[in-house]
Amino acid sequence: MRVLGLIPARGGSKGVPRKNIRPLGGKPLIGYTIDAARLARQIDRVLVSTDDAEIASVSSSLGAEVPFLRPASLAHDDTPMLPVVEHALEAVVAEGWTPDALCLLQPTFPFRRPEEIDACIESLESQAADCVISVHRVPAHFNPHWVYFERPDGSLGLSTGESEPIPRRQALPPAFHRSGAVYVSRVATITEHGSLYGSRVVGHETPSDSSCNIDTIEDWDRAEALVAQRERHVID
Repeated sequence: MRVLGLIPARGGSKGVPRKNIRPLGGKPLIGYTIDAARLARQIDRVLVSTDDAEIASVSSSLGAEVPFLRPASLAHDDTPMLPVVEHALEAVVAEGWTPDALCLLQPTFPFRRPEEIDACIESLESQAADCVISVHRVPAHFNPHWVYFERPDGSLGLSTGESEPIPRRQALPPAFHRSGAVYVSRVATITEHGSLYGSRVVGHETPSDSSCNIDTIEDWDRAEALVAQRERHVID
């Protein structure tokens, strides 16, 4: 199975300006994702989709392919991910190279490991999935069987639609939320059905203790602390 690793990195970030190439622990943020993608055994090509010439130059210097600049029309704050993915696929297919799957790796997740990427890709085949996403386990107190929504009349109803909550924590079925770090989709699901997910989505559980999605300065500060912590462990 041929897999395209796609890293979407537009230039107009708001919460942390220029964050994709801002140094984190001495390395551009996007470099962490490029390194993980290049080390993943299951990814054949690593491509960065950006509208920004500086991001393109930095990404190329770090070993990623940047065969095009993304059109400005696909780089707005509210641009959905699907057309960005479709644009990248059209570009590589036009070169004469058609992947079987696409692995979407957002650069705001610097601490994903190559093994996690490989595990998601392997699950796509082994579990006959349309899409595999990295997930974190939901703590019991946020389990859907214990979560209430407010109805229009002001009363509360369980998110599951059941009349009463499951009384014991030990009886709760496991629940997960997507981590956002890894998405792997079959290209046929994208091109034929216009979806990144399809009808059969499988999750690959990853630890949440060191997970970090950088959207704000506070997130950046936490990422800096995690980098410093890892460096101390290496020295020790």
